Amino acid sequence: MSDELPTATRVSDPGIRALYRLENRWQAWLDVEVALARSQAGLGIIPVAAAEAIAGAARLDLMDRGRIDEGFARTGHTIVPLVWELGRIVGEPHGGWVHWGATTQNITQTGDLLVLRQAHGVFLRLIGEALVAAAGLAERGADMPIAGRTHGQHAVPATFGFKAAVWIDELIRHAERLRQAAPRIFVAMLGGAAGTFASLGAQGPAVQAGIGRQLGMAPMTVPARTIGDHLAENICLLGLLAATCGKIAREIYTLMKTEFGEVEEPVPPGTVGSSTMPQKRNPKLCQDIIAAAAEVRSAVPLALEAMQTEHEADRTTSVIMDAAEARASIATGDMLSRLVEVLRGLRLNPKRMRANLDLGGGLIMAEAVMLDLGRTIGRQNAHDVVYDAAQAAFVEDKPFAQLLADDPRVTAHLDAAAITALLDPTAYVGLCAEMAREAAQRARTIASELEIASARR
Repeated sequence: MSDELPTATRVSDPGIRALYRLENRWQAWLDVEVALARSQAGLGIIPVAAAEAIAGAARLDLMDRGRIDEGFARTGHTIVPLVWELGRIVGEPHGGWVHWGATTQNITQTGDLLVLRQAHGVFLRLIGEALVAAAGLAERGADMPIAGRTHGQHAVPATFGFKAAVWIDELIRHAERLRQAAPRIFVAMLGGAAGTFASLGAQGPAVQAGIGRQLGMAPMTVPARTIGDHLAENICLLGLLAATCGKIAREIYTLMKTEFGEVEEPVPPGTVGSSTMPQKRNPKLCQDIIAAAAEVRSAVPLALEAMQTEHEADRTTSVIMDAAEARASIATGDMLSRLVEVLRGLRLNPKRMRANLDLGGGLIMAEAVMLDLGRTIGRQNAHDVVYDAAQAAFVEDKPFAQLLADDPRVTAHLDAAAITALLDPTAYVGLCAEMAREAAQRARTIASELEIASARR
């Protein structure tokens, strides 16, 4: 995904790009420097006055951006020019206590997790909004018959609400995974140059724990710079979420095709689908979702590759992980914001659903006929009888109902009225409506929990 959204969809930007702007990351690193100083001051490692001076100066808007940029151009280092500038702003006699006992990755990784935690808050909010929108679709479509399809072919009847229930079920689990993983993902690191606590000695674990308390994180048990499974877990979880979102968008994309016409994503008046074909009403939002979801999933192997860190640290894998996280997070925000728009504005076309349901002339009810007939002649015998009629209907282009009515193996047990009743697709949707309504209730409950959790952040 590009850094900038196309003009037509800019309204969908949920703010993740702003989180990953370099300036926001720098401020997060400065926040970690403050937590480090205050934790050390609390343990008597540095003066309390130094910690408060650092806290008062650790604001990017107080710093000379020209000095910082010149420092980065000259040193090529990730954080040193920022540390220098913070020390300059703090001034004497306390500036020398900035970044005491820390190494670059301690600060940048912990700070980037502060950014990621903000992004997770946005993701969970958007999942909650998607769940509420999907709940409405589940209820609207609970009793709306549609052709259930397997392997791209008509299978048995379902309802549209059942489709929405499937989406809800997966989205709820993604929300659960993100929330359950949070204590593992959002951890403070301060082990020093090689993760050994050498620079802080016996007080090292206490300093790290203090940073965690300041930032609302647990400390790493072993603050090794080679540990990246928690960072990779985050991207793997986003990949799972992306797989579901891509699947939903692809389903809607397919059902929007002219030959289906069963649903349509929101197409506001004035939307232009093509510069040359005036009739086009293209699935732009679904296409955006599918593309963004693919980008998120593409970051998963990068994250796993980035776990292959050599010895006690290797910048190579940090660069890979940082890039994978930023790409995955930005694409996830784009994907979820569009999913919410699609689910909120999805137009359902029950007439086309029913017309498509009837395309096979009752063939979609073959299972129902087989099971009813099987009660008297056995399931396999009934399967053979109905199979013969169904294949003849396809090959010879004859009405399925007529073929059944002309077969003495059928009419010996089923009269015309029974055959007609068995070919009614609306009578064979199982528990679709019940599952749809139950899923809608669960969706609203989880969405409410996510909203409450978001308000507490």
